Amino acid sequence: MDAAVLFHLAFPVADIPVAKTFYVNGLGCEPGRETPNSLILNLYGHQLVAHTTTDLVPQKGIYPRHFGLVFLAETDWEALLHRAKVQTLTFHQGEKRRFPGTTLEHRTFFLQDPFYNLLEFKYYCHPSAIFGEVEQKQVGDAE
Repeated sequence: MDAAVLFHLAFPVADIPVAKTFYVNGLGCEPGRETPNSLILNLYGHQLVAHTTTDLVPQKGIYPRHFGLVFLAETDWEALLHRAKVQTLTFHQGEKRRFPGTTLEHRTFFLQDPFYNLLEFKYYCHPSAIFGEVEQKQVGDAE
């Protein structure tokens, strides 16, 4: 894996100023270039690009589509959780611990932006579970 690679994700929004309020003021992203129909955001060193559309429909649950970050330090995960609460961002699912007592154990919460995009933020108690522990077959919640 090349450490000099950044992740890029384009996602739908209906209104750039509202997106800016959520992602910059709320989540703490750094804004980049902006047009009336798009906004580049720096989310912890990764590039998000909000593009306007009118085809926005909420999902029934967290699957199939969501995006987010896996934190390597629990204190960083906790700091973002605290920020989300202070900024009164909308939680789709509050903080919880998945697969407790196993090597897959992790802390997670989901936010929902004003355009129905779901964002998940995780911290794995055992870093080997991020890409490994393939003998275990659980992935996410049963829905």
